[in-house]
Amino acid sequence: MKFNLSETNELIRERRTIYPEQFSDRKVHKEQIEVLLNNAQWAPTHGNTQPWRFKVFTENAKQRLSDFLAKTYLELTPIADQKDTKLAKMITRPLKSSVVIAVCMKRQEEEKILEIEEIEAVACAIQNMHLTCTAYGLGGFWATPKLIYHSKMNEFLGIGEKDKCIGLFYIGYPAIEWPKAHRKPIEYTTEWITE
Repeated sequence: MKFNLSETNELIRERRTIYPEQFSDRKVHKEQIEVLLNNAQWAPTHGNTQPWRFKVFTENAKQRLSDFLAKTYLELTPIADQKDTKLAKMITRPLKSSVVIAVCMKRQEEEKILEIEEIEAVACAIQNMHLTCTAYGLGGFWATPKLIYHSKMNEFLGIGEKDKCIGLFYIGYPAIEWPKAHRKPIEYTTEWITE
């Protein structure tokens, strides 16, 4: 066997969503983020288009992201649908995180590869980031508020019209005990086809 399967299984099964509200003040080192980003780039990619792009917010840039998210949420959400708790999360989550990465999909100019396949590649890159967080003992949270799919987000991030923000990935050291979780047995989700 090429790798220790029990350790690999444990890493995959220990991956958890840990929210910024559960992060401590301890800072994540730049070198750790670089490892996350390097591992993200080894996700599968049809045609080797490597469509992932990363915008890494640290230090004072997290305040700029926070301000943008709050302002854009209020602009795009009808007053009747606005929720104070949602707005509070838009404001505080970047500030409670050590790092926030806007993970984007760069649309191939020729559009040879289907857009959904480019999005899937970026989702796999995010999973690689999350698994690397788990290996480090870092908390990670992949957030997809509706506003990230709006053209205002593209403009804020400086990405093209056909590009997409696939999520905001919040990273920090957990201030909580590592959460437990479960999944259904494969008998509930799998059909074996033999003929």
